[in-house]
This record gives sequence, structure tokens and C-alpha cells, in this order.
Amino acid sequence: MTKFAFIFPGQGSQFIGMGKDLAEAYPQAQEVFEAVDAALHQDLSMLIWEGSEEELKLTANTQPALMAVSVAAMRALQAEGVGPEKAAFVAGHSLGEYSALAASGAIELADAARILRIRGNAMQAAVPPGEGAMAALLGATPEQAVALCELGRAEGGVCEIANDNAPGQIVISGSKAAIELAASKTGEVGIKKAMMLPVSAPFHCSMMQPAADEMMKALSEIEIKAPSVPLIANVTATPTTDPVEIRQYLIEQVCGQVRWRESVEYMAAQGIELTVEAGAGKVLSVMNRRTAKEIEGLTLGTPEDIESVASRLR
Repeated sequence: MTKFAFIFPGQGSQFIGMGKDLAEAYPQAQEVFEAVDAALHQDLSMLIWEGSEEELKLTANTQPALMAVSVAAMRALQAEGVGPEKAAFVAGHSLGEYSALAASGAIELADAARILRIRGNAMQAAVPPGEGAMAALLGATPEQAVALCELGRAEGGVCEIANDNAPGQIVISGSKAAIELAASKTGEVGIKKAMMLPVSAPFHCSMMQPAADEMMKALSEIEIKAPSVPLIANVTATPTTDPVEIRQYLIEQVCGQVRWRESVEYMAAQGIELTVEAGAGKVLSVMNRRTAKEIEGLTLGTPEDIESVASRLR
């Protein structure tokens, strides 16, 4: 039997029309979209399928939308006889961690939708527009990124590693002046290039503390159960099934580093041969090849994918 993990994408994977064919092919997927619409008192599914890209890109919409598509894909796969409990692990990139928890039964679907709406709004509101920035470092090692962040902080701003996605793919986040300063000094630490990212806020850095405080309150008001399969947490890159730990990690994740490269390395060390990316696109599957070439990546975004993956894993 192939040892595999379900993985769940984060912001940036969204596109208009995602999940529509799943909802048309599987009543179980359609029910997910209806439940999310009801929880948010919004026709989010219509926005996802026929809305404007600008509106879908608003983080308060993107976060529950991507979760809905991921869980819909998982429910469709379940209808074909392969449930989340057949995997060795689940893991999600940033907001994808909520998708992983909803798919594995740790958080109720309606709670996940509502809490991601709160998370999106809180992250957007945490820093006034124009005061924060993020940049992707091309070809950087973690050690080089740490050194660059020190240079960026030279004049007092926030400059921290936000995402360690894969070898040579690190994202830094913080105050606009500090990130721009760091981006101008890549040559001093041997980094090839820094690209400023078109983001609306500096995610996954200490400037997000107001959002973390809001999430602490919001997460205290929902039930979190043990997931049916261990979650590899973003902030530790190790597995847990403990609801108390999961709640704490979700709070820490708002300001904390997404340790995705280490999470994939952990999976590889545990003998994972295959990842199944549930939801929109294949960003994680492509990225993971840079970390662990030996892990095969499948996607789960269309009815054809569902049938193919189900026949492979049954």
C-alpha cells in the first residue's frame, strides 16, 4: 500500500471557476459549497464560479473560498471510497491548515468558513495599507535569508522570514522600508535576487500580532477535536493530533513562519511516497519537487482527478 499524505493549498492558488465541475458531478461537493454559503450568509459559491477576480482576491473571500474547494474535493473522493483517514498525514500551507483540519474532522465546516472570514479580515486590518510588504528571495538558503533580514532591520523596521517554501524559495515579510532595504542588499549576502510581491499586507510576521490576538479569541469559541489523521503543523513541521496544541499552533501561525520545506522533508523522512493536493491548482505539488524529488505529487481538483486518484488509492 502506498504511504501518502493529503496536502491543502494556500492563498495564491485561487481562480474563478474552481470547484464548479466538482459540485456539478458530486452532490457531496455541492453540499460543501451550500454549507459555506449558509455559514457566511453570502453566495460565496457564485463569487467563486462566476465573480470577478478582484473580489475573489480579497483575502476575506479567498480564505474561505479555497477551504471550500479543498473540502469539496475531499468529500468527492470520500464518495469514491477514499477518506482522509487512509492517509498517513494531512498538512496545509497557511490557510490550507484550516482546510486540512476541516477535511479531517477536527473543525466543523461551518466553523472553518466563519473563522477564515474572521482571519482574512483580521489579517487585512492588522497593518494599514502601504505600511507592510513581502518579498520572495530567489536562490536563498535559510542562513542567507536570516542574514538579509538582519540587514533589513538595520534602520529599525520589521523584517522576518514568513515562508520557507522549498530550497531556494523563501519569502520575507515586514515593514515596507525594511523589506525594501533588504531587497536592495541581496548581493551583500550572496542572494541572487529579491522580488517584491503584490500582497495587501505583510503576512506571517510580528506585525500581524493584532490578527493573532483576534484569532485567539475566535478560536476559543469553536470546538476543535482530534483530527482523524495527524496534522503536520506549519509552525513546528511535526505532527500532532492534540486539540490543545492545534488551537495554539493556529494562533502562532498568524505571526509565525510557514515551515513548508521542513514539513515536506519530514514527510519524506517518514516514508511518504505520494502527496495528493486537494483543491485548486498544483502550486504545492510543483514546489514540493524541489524539496523531495522522490515524492510523487497528484492533484485533486476535477472529477477526472477524483476518479484517477480514487482508483490509485483504493
